[in-house]
Amino acid sequence: MPYEYLDHQADLGIRGIGATPQEALSQGAQAMLAAMANIETISCSIQLAQRCTAPDIAALFVEWLNELLYQREIHDLLLTYARVKSLQKHGQEWELEGIACGEPLDPSRHEIYTEVKAATYAGLDYRKENEQYIVQCVVDL
Repeated sequence: MPYEYLDHQADLGIRGIGATPQEALSQGAQAMLAAMANIETISCSIQLAQRCTAPDIAALFVEWLNELLYQREIHDLLLTYARVKSLQKHGQEWELEGIACGEPLDPSRHEIYTEVKAATYAGLDYRKENEQYIVQCVVDL
């Protein structure tokens, strides 16, 4: 047989929970950042703004996480936090404006856990349960 399948744990589900959709999205982003590195050791010397659009809030979560990963990669940063500043619906599209903060990667000071390659639509869910908003997806490690 020219190929075979191997069992491995390559993915991580993340979930954000909050009193508002913005808080749930922010907490979901924090879950991803905390899975990547010890965020307690990362200072906030560089701030980055994000703007994303998608047809619904669930898809917007994936778009935003991937934008954070893109900015982290091109600037060679570790991010300590990400927050949603604005969440609005414009016609058929939702728009998110966010802010993230971090510093250049320093392997001698930073404790790296894993690399997140991308946020995916696998396991994607957005809902209100009781008085809490919940957003979740699977990230590819």
